[in-house]
Amino acid sequence: MRIADLHCDVLSKLDRDSTLELTAPAGSGLDVTTGGLTQGSVGLQVFAIWVSPSMPRTPESALRQAELFHSKVLAAPGMRHVQCAADVEAVLAPDASETGALLALEGADSLRGEWWALRLLRRLGLRMLGLTWNEANWASDGIMEPRGGGLTGDGRKLVVECEALGILLDVSHLSERGFWEVAELAGRPFIASHSNAYAICPHPRNLSDGQIRALIAANGLVGLTFVPFFLHASRTAAIDDILRHAEHLCALGGAHHIAFGSDFDGIETYTRGLRTPADYGALVEALLKRFPEPLVRGWLSGHAKRFLTDNLG
Repeated sequence: MRIADLHCDVLSKLDRDSTLELTAPAGSGLDVTTGGLTQGSVGLQVFAIWVSPSMPRTPESALRQAELFHSKVLAAPGMRHVQCAADVEAVLAPDASETGALLALEGADSLRGEWWALRLLRRLGLRMLGLTWNEANWASDGIMEPRGGGLTGDGRKLVVECEALGILLDVSHLSERGFWEVAELAGRPFIASHSNAYAICPHPRNLSDGQIRALIAANGLVGLTFVPFFLHASRTAAIDDILRHAEHLCALGGAHHIAFGSDFDGIETYTRGLRTPADYGALVEALLKRFPEPLVRGWLSGHAKRFLTDNLG
């Protein structure tokens, strides 16, 4: 079964350490490697630009990671740049031999309201954008910002600009008020690329039942993530905990709106049995023991394929 993974943080690691390579063997510093992607049957991997608070949050910082996406990710053997629906169809076909790479931006901080930077990143392949990381920025408050504000005037303009450019909106990390404002403003389906269910694990980064229902109503997608402290209140987790979140989304009517967004290379602790893309087989096996195969196929890549082919154009 081909896999679609809606979020990883390889680019920020490549930016911090120039010795790292996507083609290196497992254990060489990256969770996501070409070997692991192949072994795990990952047909589509979303690579997020994330500029950490310890680095200058400027357009140049974002563009540097976009260049690494081209020079170190797309240049690796077997990788294909995913920019449109036809690319998605190609890499998620059952007999596909290439792994698709789609460029995203996690947090618009580095754009600093510079619309030329957004347009340039679009030309470089940007197809998904999260307005915030955890704190506040010029566009909106993040989920960990104590004041809990929503979108700024420029943030509302960013939503409009992204939709005009064909850049998908990602509400993971966004404040709850910002989420509802995006839901009201968005004319197209949107996504939570790496978030779980708050009812199962009450972490602020997870989605309330109301938010999940809103994503379902918008024909959006929830990428269940493997971050242990988003899966279980004990901050340690096993694959069965991922299944509990999937069951809850199904109970809310979201069986056809589930995908996965691992957050590999963005985490330092791991769900037991899931440390790299090569471990996806263990998740597939666990899913098939509890859920019908057609549903599992949808969660692994079918729903992501439908969402992206419908909305990338």
